[in-house]
Amino acid sequence: MNVRRVESISAQLEEASSTGGFLYAQNSTKRSIKERLMKLFPCSAAKTSSPAVQNSVEDELEMATVRHRPEALELLEAQSKFTKKELQILYRGFKNECPSGVVNEETFKEIYSQFFPQGDSTTYAHFLFNAFDTDHNGAVSFEDFIKGLSILLRGTVQEKLNWAFNLYDINKDGYITKEEMLDIMKAIYDMMGKCTYPVLKEDAPRQHVETFFQKMDKNKDGVVTIDEFIESCQKDENIMRSMQLFENVI
Repeated sequence: MNVRRVESISAQLEEASSTGGFLYAQNSTKRSIKERLMKLFPCSAAKTSSPAVQNSVEDELEMATVRHRPEALELLEAQSKFTKKELQILYRGFKNECPSGVVNEETFKEIYSQFFPQGDSTTYAHFLFNAFDTDHNGAVSFEDFIKGLSILLRGTVQEKLNWAFNLYDINKDGYITKEEMLDIMKAIYDMMGKCTYPVLKEDAPRQHVETFFQKMDKNKDGVVTIDEFIESCQKDENIMRSMQLFENVI
């Protein structure tokens, strides 16, 4: 990560702390998400291969010779915003990197740590892995990967906000507490490390959380519901503008 990139993210962290924003901007840069997630499966970004290779890939997907049997190609196409050809290429890369058909958390953490060598990404990668692991079985399947990637790259604002809420709702009880939000924010700051300019204040995560709850906890009951979350994000221009921060750390 070059100096300009670090400075950019650092500035966004400071802005997020002052505005209470932390998620997605409607027109925010998608390259950072795509580059990071695609690097989990290097071959998935390969150029379109020959018809013979494509047919072979499709046959593999349909026959599912790996331990985890993926869903039919047509079903995944209907459930995502990817074309059949894109799914073929993605599956080829996924199977090449993950012969068992799934990615476990340790592998996910190891790969993610390469994106933020200046900090400790372990905790944030854990939270991110849990957001992709929708059936909570300790592994991310090809279906999990495709459905999450489809939302992050091509989803509507509403879909992205729902996905983000799930990330921050650590215990999956349908609410975001101050403790959960603080855990996520601390993980993001740990991941950024000490190499940011300007240097981030030590109490910045807690200040961010306090601002967040002032804006979103409408009935002051100490938790934020999905409705409060989405309504606040959509109505607050500052939050929507600072949502690019979340894409940078995905």
